[in-house]
Amino acid sequence: MSWEIVVGIETHAQLLTRSKIFSAAATAFGAPPNTQASAVDIALPGVLPVLNRVAVEHAIRFGLAVGATINRRSIFARKNYFYPDLPKGYQISQYEQPIVQGGAMRIAAGDSEKSIRLTRAHLEEDAGKSLHEDFHGMTGIDLNRAGTPLLEIVSEPDLRGAKQAVAYARALHALVVWIGICDGNMQEGSFRCDANVSVRRPGAPLGTRCELKNLNSFRFMERAIEFEARRQIELLEDGGRVVQETRLYDPERDETRSLRTKEEAHDYRYFPDPDLLPLVVSEQDVERIRKTLPELPEARRERLVREYGLSPYDAQVLTASRASADYYEAMVKVAGVDPKLGANWQMGELAAALNREERDIAESRIAPADLGWLVAQVARGELTGKMAKRAFESSWENGVSPQLVVEREGLKPISDAGAIEKLVEGVIAANPQQVADYRAGKQKAFNSLVGQVMKASGGKANPAQVNEILRRKLGG
Repeated sequence: MSWEIVVGIETHAQLLTRSKIFSAAATAFGAPPNTQASAVDIALPGVLPVLNRVAVEHAIRFGLAVGATINRRSIFARKNYFYPDLPKGYQISQYEQPIVQGGAMRIAAGDSEKSIRLTRAHLEEDAGKSLHEDFHGMTGIDLNRAGTPLLEIVSEPDLRGAKQAVAYARALHALVVWIGICDGNMQEGSFRCDANVSVRRPGAPLGTRCELKNLNSFRFMERAIEFEARRQIELLEDGGRVVQETRLYDPERDETRSLRTKEEAHDYRYFPDPDLLPLVVSEQDVERIRKTLPELPEARRERLVREYGLSPYDAQVLTASRASADYYEAMVKVAGVDPKLGANWQMGELAAALNREERDIAESRIAPADLGWLVAQVARGELTGKMAKRAFESSWENGVSPQLVVEREGLKPISDAGAIEKLVEGVIAANPQQVADYRAGKQKAFNSLVGQVMKASGGKANPAQVNEILRRKLGG
């Protein structure tokens, strides 16, 4: 019998605020160690936390975006544990009554979509950071992150396998960036995921789960889940049992290894924080925040299909990020752009150029209006596809507009029927065997002749005219 891999994801999204969740200390990344840790962040005697209003509003924005319940009253609790980078000896979090409850995310699952239920999303503060590699035989503690506002987003165990887990993590990453509550920078720790992995026979109860840490890229997440699932399956098939624990993923060895026994909620001895009143959110606050939400990814995808006639797949790719969707719509507003052709260019030539240089589309060297102009020229027959690609590449490499490239390099198609006819006659005369093959019913021979005419014209001949004149000359 086969095994089923069951995954739930816990995500910490660092909220986009200038100050920390309970103090006025800065949240800017990269400051010298321990220069952004205030007396409140490290709980010196006599200090009191004050809740950051913007952090609360960001949590509400997320809850509304995923169709969750916004609890009008939520409680902050102290989560007690001892670790060197936790200066207070406890972390302020939410436990029994989080601000966001329920909701769902839709992800691509093969040729269809799947709804992934969310358990909750709650506000909490981050801990500091232990630096093991910078000191020989010692560990350094940087408390700059202590008190940084986080939204912990917990999914139900609805994901089946590593690919679905990555699809969910990517969709969640895109959403929190889309609605402006997190910058999504995984290298700086702004978006961090832990995966709870278990295996079972289809239809059986859920198995014992292990939590995987150190998943700081989507690629590592997929590899870690696949390794851990294989480890658990081999263990069970050999007659062993899976022990609930936290495991660390080592990307160099491509393996997971035991870190510590998995704690349960009672191990943290949660109790309401005596320094913080219950968080009460009014209906007016929720409605005010609802009005500030942008058009959400799912609605944007549906509109692109409806308004521009795109396939669901194309709309899914183009809305992978808000910046990508905005680029596309700015491009197709240029007069004469065919929406499908524009999508092909953005997903083809532009995506390839961005990937080569590991650039985000917001950093594209070609503006959407300039790409729109280029696509419109192709759609109108003013440029061949080959000429347009040449103009694109030169524009990208030299940092000038494609219009200027076309003008400088004289990239204009040959559309004079007489000139094309002479090129066709020359190719026919030079290739009697291919002409005979075509007349014998071999379509490949015709395509070869078209290619030779285009080559003879330096790629400038109008392809439609070449096809028409060649067929006429060949009597077909």
